[in-house]
Amino acid sequence: MADFLDDICKRLDGAHLLSQEAQVHGFIDSGSYALNKIISGDYLGGFPVGGITEIYGESSTAKTVFLTHAFVGAQKKGYYTVMVDNEHAYSPSFAQVLGVDPEKLIYSMPETMEDCFETIEKVILAIREKDKDTPIVIGYDSIGVSPTRKEMAGDLGNNSEISGALRAKVAGQCLRRINPLLRKHKAALIIINQVRSKVGLVFGDPRTKAGGGKALLYYCAVSLEAASSKSDVIYDDVKNPLGIKGTVKCVKNKVTVPYQNCEFKLLYNEGLTRNCGLTLSAYKNGFVTMPSKGWYSLDGDTKFRAADLTKALAEMIEEGTIK
Repeated sequence: MADFLDDICKRLDGAHLLSQEAQVHGFIDSGSYALNKIISGDYLGGFPVGGITEIYGESSTAKTVFLTHAFVGAQKKGYYTVMVDNEHAYSPSFAQVLGVDPEKLIYSMPETMEDCFETIEKVILAIREKDKDTPIVIGYDSIGVSPTRKEMAGDLGNNSEISGALRAKVAGQCLRRINPLLRKHKAALIIINQVRSKVGLVFGDPRTKAGGGKALLYYCAVSLEAASSKSDVIYDDVKNPLGIKGTVKCVKNKVTVPYQNCEFKLLYNEGLTRNCGLTLSAYKNGFVTMPSKGWYSLDGDTKFRAADLTKALAEMIEEGTIK
């Protein structure tokens, strides 16, 4: 039976058995054990190579920081990294603080949404002409501010062509073209999106994504919602801001179980705190039991204080004892 089916596949252009198909071509470290877990189901996993990951949220919720940590993880593995910056606001100095090597990051600032996706397609094909196998990690920041070509060509005072329907249509066309290339060419596309408020809404949720339509949610393999608030700002003893805390919720996932969430902590001079949220994540996944008289139980036997537990968990993750 298997030989017969294999023979049929050989007669069909580009066909093969499903058992020979890789869903993803590896993962890229996100900079956080807990975030890796909710994205890929593995503490040493992360963003999937071969599909689209969307990160959306309000302003100042560390969206670009998550993308930058993906570049750091990719460069450590020797992958190609590409930044498509439509916001024109990516900071080279902050990227270096987080560990990005600017000499290994291809950087482009296209004007329109169509130009952004054309740049992504061209860079994938250009790299594959020289290198057939090394994965490519591309960040697009952000689809929420990308104007269409019709918007750029029109008069600012004439809003007839500047509509959500137009942006949604363009986004859908671009995603239909780019999505098949990602798995075929071992590329990961991480798209930043923004959340805005609907004007004049009385009932229901006023929040809406700024990217235009629902096309991105349908095409992405993973969709992450980042959230933080003013009460989550971290201060030192004299009220100088040091960073923020927040949560990430996985609202769609084709790699592992969706609708999981985790905590994150961002320090402005360091980046994401790798161990933040690890204790709660380990408890949710059955590796840790709730504390008794201030002691946590690991593996049902070993006892740890909270400060020592995350260190022990991190060591077990790196050793491969827990995943």
